[in-house]
Amino acid sequence: MWKNHKWLFVAILLLVIYVAPLFILGGDSHVRIHDNLDSNVTWYKMVLDSGDYTAKVGTANIDQIMDGSVPRDTFDSEFVGIDWLYILFSTPVAFAISQLITRVFAFLGLFLWARDYLIKDKKYLVPLYFVSLAFALTPFWPSGMLSTLGMPLALWAFLNIRNHKRRIWNVIILTLLPFYSSLILGFCFFLVMVGCIWLYDLCKKKQFNGRFLLSILYMGLIYLIVNYRFIYAMFLHSEPDSRSEFGSHHLSALSSIKLSLKNFVIGHTHDQALAGYIILPTLLLVLVLIIIRKEWAKEKLFLWMFGFTLFLSFWYGFWWFDGWNVIKDHVEIMRTFNFSRFHFLQPFLFYGLFALAIVYLLKKGNGWKKLAYIAITLQLVVVFVNNSEIYYRYGDGTPSINEFYATEQFEEIKDYIGKPQSSYRVGSIGLHPSVSQENGFYTVDGYVNSYPLAYKREFRKIIAGELDKSPVLEDYYDNWGNRCYLFSAELGKNYDFGKESKKHIKKLDFNSKAFQAVGGEYILSAVPIDNAAEQGLTFEKAFNNKESYWEIYLYKVTP
Repeated sequence: MWKNHKWLFVAILLLVIYVAPLFILGGDSHVRIHDNLDSNVTWYKMVLDSGDYTAKVGTANIDQIMDGSVPRDTFDSEFVGIDWLYILFSTPVAFAISQLITRVFAFLGLFLWARDYLIKDKKYLVPLYFVSLAFALTPFWPSGMLSTLGMPLALWAFLNIRNHKRRIWNVIILTLLPFYSSLILGFCFFLVMVGCIWLYDLCKKKQFNGRFLLSILYMGLIYLIVNYRFIYAMFLHSEPDSRSEFGSHHLSALSSIKLSLKNFVIGHTHDQALAGYIILPTLLLVLVLIIIRKEWAKEKLFLWMFGFTLFLSFWYGFWWFDGWNVIKDHVEIMRTFNFSRFHFLQPFLFYGLFALAIVYLLKKGNGWKKLAYIAITLQLVVVFVNNSEIYYRYGDGTPSINEFYATEQFEEIKDYIGKPQSSYRVGSIGLHPSVSQENGFYTVDGYVNSYPLAYKREFRKIIAGELDKSPVLEDYYDNWGNRCYLFSAELGKNYDFGKESKKHIKKLDFNSKAFQAVGGEYILSAVPIDNAAEQGLTFEKAFNNKESYWEIYLYKVTP
């Protein structure tokens, strides 16, 4: 077994090594904050602790966040698998298990797709192991689960059905993937792509493949069931929400081209393929060789996939082109739903292309063969260097999970206030509201995908003076507003002021009466507020803890 599969075992061992820090360090591990610790990870806990986890649609709000204005239906349904992990395990353990699950199935999916539908020659299995490994170790949006990294596994199942390969695994994959991935942040765009393959067969080959079409509809139906709360909130809930005021964008054609090329080379924060360093130069080299040697027909799969991947970047860049605004201003769903996200298809396409390019070079022999193995090795180095423990601890300097949530420190604050947490509400300045929420505090602020438009407008009164000072923050809040934060123009869009910071807010323009109107009583600030007394805020106490990333300055609103 070792002789026949030793390179597979090596690949699996490297995968285990990659995720090991999350299990070994636990709460002391360093992970992504943006769209993770500042939001989704805390949402799971809030919803689970609310008592309304399984509430009927349209009947409950989550009382802990934003003065109890946020509907339960804003968050994932009880059918989403990552929620179950947070029910069973602590935050660090649930996060680590989710990473392991996602990366294992990413590896399996890309290998099966590449083996059966890209590279059918079995003598290239070893390089496919390591291309698949590199794909499995790419950064991804943690709460997306298998939304992007599960696509090659789903495509393998769909192509099996398309080619009349009846396997029980096809049904199992298409049934279970919707429970551990996101329809909105990935698979709705994937299903459109697979639907286009079916249309191609119908129009070009005159093949009406009923089983293939039914499989697409079947997976779509499962997603609708799993995401029934989102469907209700998006299409059936009549109350205007914050998405109703999403603003138009104003990129020129030149700016859209620049954004497109940036996306192609660097990627997007939610679906980084890390292709710009090694993969893209390798693909361009192979593209040049194909052109020089006029191998158009022989390598048409590579050319089609490369062109499609490039098109996805231009679709993304030009979605923000101001030429769309004529339509967006009159069709609400064009503003409230982000159709640019077809770029979620790019990671697995880049690695499929990488597999094709590697095999192309291997077939050329001699120095090309050495170059192929060097490219694979360097790409593995790239993904390992971007391991979250390395990237966030040393590259980005962000706090660990425990340092970020600062449980002991916030326990001290709770004890100092000395009242039931449900009897008062707090707001945060210079740090994310999720820190307070994770520690059981009830907040007037928060970060969610949608909430009542009426609350957004009421909350704006608190920070109107600060928004007037900063056009950037004003545009950020008025035309998006998912971060319903107590902004300070002096701090800008920075919510991570650690205790080493020397920053002070010299002149805060704060409407304390509007803050009280939404239930606010205390301010937790990561920096001192020099004019607090002038703004109706009484300084109570500064809290420091050696295990915490923050120094918290507690202020109380003067009655």
